[in-house]
Amino acid sequence: MEDLHANNINTTRSNSPSGHGEHKHHHSHDHHHDHSDVKNIKTAFFLNLFFTLVEIVGGFFTNSIAILSDAIHDLGDCLSLGLAWYFQKVAKRGSDTSYSYGYKRFSLLGAIINSIVLVTGSVLILTVAIPRIFHPEATKTEGMFLLAIVGVLVNGAAVFRLKKGNSINERVVSLHLLEDVLGWLAILIGSIVMHFFDVPVLDPIMSVAIACFVLYNVFKNMRQSLRIILQGIPAEVDMTHISNRIQQFEGVESVHDLHAWSVDGTYNVLTVHVVLNNTLDMEKLAELKATIRDSLREEGIQHATIEFETANERCIFEKCCE
Repeated sequence: MEDLHANNINTTRSNSPSGHGEHKHHHSHDHHHDHSDVKNIKTAFFLNLFFTLVEIVGGFFTNSIAILSDAIHDLGDCLSLGLAWYFQKVAKRGSDTSYSYGYKRFSLLGAIINSIVLVTGSVLILTVAIPRIFHPEATKTEGMFLLAIVGVLVNGAAVFRLKKGNSINERVVSLHLLEDVLGWLAILIGSIVMHFFDVPVLDPIMSVAIACFVLYNVFKNMRQSLRIILQGIPAEVDMTHISNRIQQFEGVESVHDLHAWSVDGTYNVLTVHVVLNNTLDMEKLAELKATIRDSLREEGIQHATIEFETANERCIFEKCCE
């Protein structure tokens, strides 16, 4: 049956005109994505590195804990963006003798490291900002205002580059920069308020609010990353619906040993044993397999391994995970 499975794959690729066309289409899309996501993260890295240096100088000049806290946080961002850039490049490698599915999951590793850096930076901000709430200090609001405008423009440009990212790594990097945009908007508004009213406590309060916002979103992304690592079923994949859909094809009696997981949050994999009510020749098996794979693509499955069985065949994997 394993030899039959391997032959069916080759037959499907060579004899299915529609399958060949779809293969070309997906390859073209992936080729474009391979270049764009790495370039996006590279751009974000250099923008963030440049502006971090500006923040450090500006933070001391304005005596703003909000700006200095953001500068410390952005130093961590530079590290994590550099790692994200590296891991996203590694993730483009194809399969080899060490990683049969390729290196796609390295992108996820970059996202996890980035999340850890974000949590560390946010906790550091809180430890500095909270005591400052009880002992506020005056700030130079004019300098804060000018830095805030530059911060919104620089980080906003980087978020715009990453807004169409597909990988979790890109989404986490985008979160870094979106957090910076929101933080600078808060600093911009706060600098205007503090310029006209004597409320220096507003500066550390903004720092605490920014840090809490970051922590909330990081934990949300970490939960998704851990689900992928633990090979949970992708949220967009309905296993019951897929099982029922496969069983509706002519000649299919039942399915079992159905499993689905995601390699990196965008590339979903599925394996299934399909029980047939009649014995089919190689050509019919290839046609049925191609049809099932086409239907699975519509369900968000990019990589499907299908094994056919006869109704009276005993499969040791039928109840392996119950």
